[in-house]
Amino acid sequence: MDVDTRLLRYFAAVAEEGSLTRAAQRLYVSQPALTKQIRRLESALGTALFTRSRDGMALTEPGRALAARVPGLLAGWETALRETRAAGSRADRVLRVGFLASAANEATQPIIAEFARRRPDWRAEMRQASWSNPSAGLAGSDVDVALVRLPFPGQEALRVVELFSEPRCVVLPEAHPLAGRETIDFRELLDEPFVAAPPETGPWRAYWLAADERDGHPVRVGAVTAQPDDWLTAIANGYGVALAPESASRFYTRPGVVHRPVTGVGPSRVGVAWDPADDADPVVRDFVRCCRLVCART
Repeated sequence: MDVDTRLLRYFAAVAEEGSLTRAAQRLYVSQPALTKQIRRLESALGTALFTRSRDGMALTEPGRALAARVPGLLAGWETALRETRAAGSRADRVLRVGFLASAANEATQPIIAEFARRRPDWRAEMRQASWSNPSAGLAGSDVDVALVRLPFPGQEALRVVELFSEPRCVVLPEAHPLAGRETIDFRELLDEPFVAAPPETGPWRAYWLAADERDGHPVRVGAVTAQPDDWLTAIANGYGVALAPESASRFYTRPGVVHRPVTGVGPSRVGVAWDPADDADPVVRDFVRCCRLVCART
């Protein structure tokens, strides 16, 4: 019988948390969706894995048997997946570089050029990820190294080196009453609808909604998008405003949309990230050195 590894991850989270609510928050999924997946796993196995009560989710005897094995199964699968993909990249002499939106801004091309100088027999293959994947593919072993925006879910399990920071700005429809201002205080935006990243991105979504700067003021979400083009379209159509890196005014422009400096929120930070298992990989290390060298010059 084949079982999706995602179901095992969901099971492990519920088993560890003892609560559907806490597990759903940890996984950045809705509680009904998580409940559905647990039932799907129980149906596939033909047995109940949890006893449900007001106090939470208690493992049954079959559930305890599965819980004892799942961490090792998942760890082994992740290792096999990462090593297989890495071996394929090494054979082709390709370094898979994940990135989001504008990557490392104007430093991106110099980084790739410096890597080509250091490793003339290798090629850096750039792979753009959607905002629903804030680790830019690194968490799923789809890439070897990634240029990311901090913070993002799961970064505590990875190696991350911050490269630079830049102020955030606010992106508004051209017809918005505040669009004519030179600078906007974030407090003036608290009641505005925002164009947000998907809910499953957790702290990534919260950061770009400036949740920490709201002092408990609730967020109004006018639209949810996962790609820059959809994001710009939603703003231009008046569904909401959004925070963005200052560089968005150079890389992401569109008629009907304006970018304005915003005060009262912290900067956006760009970093390079990789899996700790690749600490000794000389090619990954060279790419990280290139990132640090180029960004130190700019």
